[in-house]
Amino acid sequence: MTQTSQKKRHWPRWAWPLGLLAAGAGGAAIFLFRGCRHSKMGWPIREGDHSYQVCLGCGIKRLFNEETFRAYGPYGYDVKELVARERAMRMQQRHKPTR
Repeated sequence: MTQTSQKKRHWPRWAWPLGLLAAGAGGAAIFLFRGCRHSKMGWPIREGDHSYQVCLGCGIKRLFNEETFRAYGPYGYDVKELVARERAMRMQQRHKPTR
């Protein structure tokens, strides 16, 4: 055997934790850019005259229609803000002039 084949190149011991750190940082960056997909929504919760669902992964809420049994509207963390936004949209649709 020659000397070059006997001397196999090895990485230093300190390089392994750096690789692990880089892989973890890459995974965190992908999660931050992609975010939660809201694929696991809880059962509808009734509050006053409105219902909403909560994402079990991140806690974000979305209004829920009990008649059609479907979620609708944008996602948000404050239910009162979502209800106010829905009422504003209804008022705009009601006062929209017909041509």
